[in-house]
Amino acid sequence: MERIWGGHRLASLFGKKTPPTATIGESWEIVDRPEAQSVVRNGPFRDRTLHELWSRDRKTIFGDLPDSPRFPLLIKLLDAHDRLSLQVHPPEKIAATLGGEAKTEFWYVASAIPGAKLYVGLRKEVTSDQFAEAVRTGAVAELVHSFEVKTGDSMFLPSGRFHAIGAGNVLVEIQQNSDTTYRVYDWNRTDDTGKARQLHVEQALKSIDFNDITPNVTGPDGELLVQNDLFEIQKWTLGGPRVVAPVGQFAIICCLTGALRCVDVDLRPGEFALVPATLADRKVQPREDGTTLLRVTIPKTTP
Repeated sequence: MERIWGGHRLASLFGKKTPPTATIGESWEIVDRPEAQSVVRNGPFRDRTLHELWSRDRKTIFGDLPDSPRFPLLIKLLDAHDRLSLQVHPPEKIAATLGGEAKTEFWYVASAIPGAKLYVGLRKEVTSDQFAEAVRTGAVAELVHSFEVKTGDSMFLPSGRFHAIGAGNVLVEIQQNSDTTYRVYDWNRTDDTGKARQLHVEQALKSIDFNDITPNVTGPDGELLVQNDLFEIQKWTLGGPRVVAPVGQFAIICCLTGALRCVDVDLRPGEFALVPATLADRKVQPREDGTTLLRVTIPKTTP
């Protein structure tokens, strides 16, 4: 996906085949959207889309999960060569009234240059009216909380959290299957024709959690990075073969560093695989020292 804030590091870091002159901001790796689909590369389900698997073979591939019209997660790689707009994604109840989709997300910093920042939450408590006045006067950037990050940091962003990704970050993003973003401020940026991007201030004012003050990076609990009703994400350092998930539970794995093999699939950094719930051989094996991965699962439906 070409973006005004994108760059070329998805090619240089992960070997993605991108147009050499295009500024690529996003690579949608696991996606079931009307406008984009993951397609199975090999095996008995070759050439099937993720939506077909979700619709026709849900139990076999995904096990017992809450019902939804589409696969409930969207997983991306993001290259922020420049800052993204200050923005918010709406909570569930607000999204329904605005005609959008709720979006809670998680960022893993796969690579950060020295001094790279995240903009997350508010620096101090403000009212909606005070925030709106800051937008009107061009001072809204003074309200956002920012901090430097390094490779290996992570951040949980519940819907309603005001945020932006700073320049110099390459992230793995795991999110609800949504593409609703309300932009508040775009750093006075214009495209090649001198046109500014559309803002959505009215919708954002209804969506922002104004009590969300000075959040910080997500501290790991052992291997666990985050766990909620939408997704569970762990980071593993592979010292030997390991079962990726119990039989009956699917998992998505993303190679971060080194190299790994899952069944007969080899993964390098920035590559993803979906391990079906009923697959018999469920081991991941490191192919190099220092191999690390993210493991993404969805909590099962409770009886």
